[in-house]
Amino acid sequence: MAIGLDVAKPPEPENPDEYDYETCPFYGELSVRGQGIEGEVVSTEMDRTVVVEREYDVSVPKYDRLMKRRSRIPAHVPGVLEPLSVGDTVRIAETRPLSKTKSHVVVEVQGGDA
Repeated sequence: MAIGLDVAKPPEPENPDEYDYETCPFYGELSVRGQGIEGEVVSTEMDRTVVVEREYDVSVPKYDRLMKRRSRIPAHVPGVLEPLSVGDTVRIAETRPLSKTKSHVVVEVQGGDA
């Protein structure tokens, strides 16, 4: 509960001298705020970044039905949570902008299909 969310704290970094503390919510200075979102990792092509996709339902009043929508959110992966693969279910939290597209950080790995 060190970052304000009910997530387990991962083990400390192996190389403290080379670790990027500036973008780590657990051992560094990065604060989390706003929404917490659960989703599935669909891409791990970028360095220290994953793309998380979540599906949600939207009501269509005209037809009195629900429509499925999905959104893809790029999220930063701290070094202590590094080996993520496609199909993993993760929890991400909103943070300050880290780059042009990244404003979320992975805070918990819940499991995966792969």
